[in-house]
Formats: sequence, structure tokens, C-alpha cells
Amino acid sequence: MSRKIRITLAYDGTDFHGWQFQPGLLTIQGILEKIISEIEGKHVHVAGSGRTDAGVHALAQVASFSLDNPLPVDNLRRAVNRLLPPAVRITEAAEAHPDFHARFHAVAKTYRYTLYRGETCLPFEWPFVHHHPYPLNEEWMKRGAALFVGTHDFSKYAAKDDRAADRSKVRTIYSSELERSGDRLIYTVRGGGFLKHMVRNLVGTLIEMGRGNLAHTQIPRKSGATVPAKGLTMVSVEYPHATLNP
Repeated sequence: MSRKIRITLAYDGTDFHGWQFQPGLLTIQGILEKIISEIEGKHVHVAGSGRTDAGVHALAQVASFSLDNPLPVDNLRRAVNRLLPPAVRITEAAEAHPDFHARFHAVAKTYRYTLYRGETCLPFEWPFVHHHPYPLNEEWMKRGAALFVGTHDFSKYAAKDDRAADRSKVRTIYSSELERSGDRLIYTVRGGGFLKHMVRNLVGTLIEMGRGNLAHTQIPRKSGATVPAKGLTMVSVEYPHATLNP
């Protein structure tokens, strides 16, 4: 009898071409489907909570799939982790409600973007931050971050190909905060959903606010440049409790 499995993943996205399967390219979804399909003995589709871009990292990406194999979830987690590259790890596996879908049932996601403000960025920091040691008015940036809270049309903050798509660009942001932690300037945003490149464009906009090139008293009509993917990490995904239980 088919079971629905929910897994939570952490990964270093540096060497991956994002989440979504692409023929001939190394992706998180692609490598998971290959391994889990081999265990199942037939193709298994693994649905992710969101399509992280090439180079984006995750602390708690969530995915779901159906499985006939009766292997206990803890044994399944161990088996898949033994076959995955060290840059990807399943941190949790559980039985889920038969109708659970990692993407469609997600009600909120949290992302974190890290700017490294020190003069010298150590090699150990480099893959996970955007080094930006140049002058910025961080107080203006903090005020600007708060402007994004609420329900807005974020068309100007989507990737160009997403802007052209015939679907709503209205999204709701629940929290949007910028804080200093040593040499790191960390932007954390939680929302009901995000457009392609949206968080990276929000950060680019905050940088322009910090430079004084965009107003920090109202949401700008245009976004700043898209910042590098390597500074972005998916932190968590939230679901209604009822969808999680078998």
C-alpha cells in the first residue's frame, strides 16, 4: 500500500543547478529522485516546497513523495543519506497524511540572506555570504525592510521571465527584518510565498536604499540589482498541523 513520506533536507547549493530537475545537470530534485527510485524499484516523483535557484542553500527544505516500499522512515533516511553526496542531507523523515503535498500545503516560508560587511571575507565564509564591504546606511536599510510587510504586488521584484508569466504577482510578507551580527548583516523574511528571485531582488533594493539611491520611506517602484544566490538560505517551511499527520 502506498505511503506518503515527508522529508526535511539541508543542503549546500554551491555545486547544484537549483532544486528542479534538469536533464544532464546536477540538481537536488534530480539526485533525490534517482536514489529513491532505485530503492523503490520504479520512478518516484519528489515534490519540493519550492524551487530554490542554482547556488541557493537550505537549512530545512521540505519534500514529499509516495512510496510502496515498507522500509521504516528512519531506515529510509539512513539509506538515502548513505547514497547522497555530503552536500545534501535528510535531517528528518516522517509518515505524512496521504494527501500531503510539500508545495501546495505550505502556508509560510522563511528565507535568510547574509551580507558580509567586513573588509576581508575568509574562504570559509565566502560560499555562504555576499561580500559587500562598501559604505551603507544600515539604519535606512532597516527602515526600508519594514516597508515590505503586508500584501503587495511584487511584480517589479520578480525575475524577468516570471514577470512575463500570466499569473498574480501579489504576495503577502509577514515579517521583514534586517539585523547586524558581528560582521554580518542578515535579512530575514517570512511570507506566504515568493516569486522567482524575489528575495534576492528585495536585498538588492535594500542595498540601494543603503546607498541613498532609493527612498527608504516607501516601497520603490523599481528594484535594485539581483544579488548573488550564494548569500540566500531557505530557513524553514510551515504547514497546517492536520496535513502533517498520517
